[in-house]
Amino acid sequence: MIRRDDFSSGSDSDYSNSWISWFLSNKGNEYFCQVEEDYILDRFNLTGLNVEVQHYTHALDLITDNLADDEFEEEHRGGIELSARFLYGLIHARWIITSRGLVKMLEKFKKADFGRCPRVLCHGQPLLPVGLTDVPYEKSVKLYCGRCEDIYSPKSTRHGSVDGAFFGTSFPHMMYLVYPALLPSKAGPSDHLLPAPAGTDPRTRRRDKPEDVQNPAAQMTTAQLSEEQGSTATAALSAERYRPKVFGFQINEIAKLQRWQEAMRDKQIARLVAAEQAEQ
Repeated sequence: MIRRDDFSSGSDSDYSNSWISWFLSNKGNEYFCQVEEDYILDRFNLTGLNVEVQHYTHALDLITDNLADDEFEEEHRGGIELSARFLYGLIHARWIITSRGLVKMLEKFKKADFGRCPRVLCHGQPLLPVGLTDVPYEKSVKLYCGRCEDIYSPKSTRHGSVDGAFFGTSFPHMMYLVYPALLPSKAGPSDHLLPAPAGTDPRTRRRDKPEDVQNPAAQMTTAQLSEEQGSTATAALSAERYRPKVFGFQINEIAKLQRWQEAMRDKQIARLVAAEQAEQ
């Protein structure tokens, strides 16, 4: 569960330039981009947020640098600042799926500001932040890899406490729909992701192949696997899988691919069950 206290940075509230600049400069907020002020000032873009955020009016005035110190009592300052951070996060989730917001996040993606995939065969593919739910205070932000189509937890605990609802469930998939050229190849490293070693020609350098990576589990018999981790078929059936969605709907091409993959998995599970029964 995400707690409201997690959004408190403990930093001084003396904003040097603007509240948004101060917020983005805080450690742990590196995943956020700057929401343009004209977007925030358009009340249509904030529809429904007034019922989700306490001290909504004061929080909005604070974000837009229109809140005077004499408009509220000092003991309410902490609550208003907390509400302002929460409100900015909810606005941010809406902003980053607009055309201008996607451009801002694209710049951060190209610099790998969100980190790179830890999976060896993804060859350092840059990640994109994603929420597992659009409901605040339920799940922290995760990082989505477009190559292996899986999600990972941020390395930093500061980033790990950021609410996933501040990025939403649709953002990374919307990014790939708008910029299809960013979709990585499923085989081999992308040339723009891996620098060529010194003294080598990048056109002729060897690429690692999946068969080059030794998988110890592949060299074990079914009986050994069953002894190590229980029923292999049971383990396969209980495995969770991330399903990319845009506004709650599965992406067509990915959905078709996943149906085929699941059919192949079911066939493999049937073979494993038969093999386990034959060895008993």
